[in-house]
Amino acid sequence: MADRQSPPTLLAIDDDQDILKVLKANLELHGFKTETASSLAEARKVLETMRPDLVILDLMLPDGDGLEFCCSLKSIHPQLPVIMLTARDKVADKVVGLELGADDYMVKPFETSELLARIKARLRAASASQVPPVLRAGNLEIDIRNQTVTIDGQEVYLTAKEFQLLTCLVENRNNLVTRDEIRKSLWRDSKIYSWSRVIDVHIQHLRQKIEKKPSKPRYIVTVPGRGYRFAEDQ
Repeated sequence: MADRQSPPTLLAIDDDQDILKVLKANLELHGFKTETASSLAEARKVLETMRPDLVILDLMLPDGDGLEFCCSLKSIHPQLPVIMLTARDKVADKVVGLELGADDYMVKPFETSELLARIKARLRAASASQVPPVLRAGNLEIDIRNQTVTIDGQEVYLTAKEFQLLTCLVENRNNLVTRDEIRKSLWRDSKIYSWSRVIDVHIQHLRQKIEKKPSKPRYIVTVPGRGYRFAEDQ
């Protein structure tokens, strides 16, 4: 998340380049740093290198379902605000979107002033419940802002992917995070890894670095056939 000196960072996802250009120009005019993506593949690539403060998401995208993407995104980052954009104006569509995790819903065409007001409202709400800059669990400490991990005060070197994976698990502590949720959140070309052991390998490496007994992990617990759970309490 952005610090107090930095402007909020937004990610706008829409396959209409004209809409993206207008959104980016207007949002940056009002002080928001704005990244854009015209597909889910592009969005995943952006998310590999930055964590936005809010996502503006079109439902109709060329390479996937925006609703499914929203559900996956919110399962990994539940406190990340998502505003959906869509041409669908039926009540049922709005209900489905909100039930799958969207924080707000706007129908195209929309007024930029209204979108700006909703963005500010969602950012205010998120700031009250955002993930703290430092996450602690047992003797483990994760500094989100500085991207560092320490155990008993000693820094442990993690790769970028290992840090993202650990943060994802700790933010959802004591809850199951499925392999599919991890795969979609951390890897841009997620379909390539759908049947590979890439997640298992990263989990194994992570355990070697943070567990006293990697063969009998205290923190990263396997949920057979489903995924993993960061067990804060034993």
